[in-house]
Amino acid sequence: MKNPILFVVFVLTLFSCDTGRINNNNPNIPNYPVNLQINLNLPAYSNLQFPSNHIVDYSQGARGIVVFNAGSSFVAFDLACPNQAFSSCGSPMTISGINATCTCENTVYNLYSGQCAGQTYPMKQYRVDVNGSTLVIYN
Repeated sequence: MKNPILFVVFVLTLFSCDTGRINNNNPNIPNYPVNLQINLNLPAYSNLQFPSNHIVDYSQGARGIVVFNAGSSFVAFDLACPNQAFSSCGSPMTISGINATCTCENTVYNLYSGQCAGQTYPMKQYRVDVNGSTLVIYN
């Protein structure tokens, strides 16, 4: 009787593990490969050493990427409007302080969480790994 119970507990534990992936099931934003490395020791990225500061890189992602220092961690989001068809909104979101504004629909998203009250989809998030003084942003 012990063996079947152990087996069931093992199987349940195995399937309850989180893979650590970010859920980006947003039909409005295409999936472009992202692999961006940021050296925090370079003067161009010195803003990121302080909480609530950001940098923007337009070379990757659908409409560019904003990297934000959230205090205890870094977050990265795509600048494409998440609740608007990609082809209908050709401009990236604008950043002001801790907010990202989608100019096509005049909605404001929080850069700490990527959320906007009353909207279906949050901002498309990318993974951020800290490797010494280098940030690696990828999907």
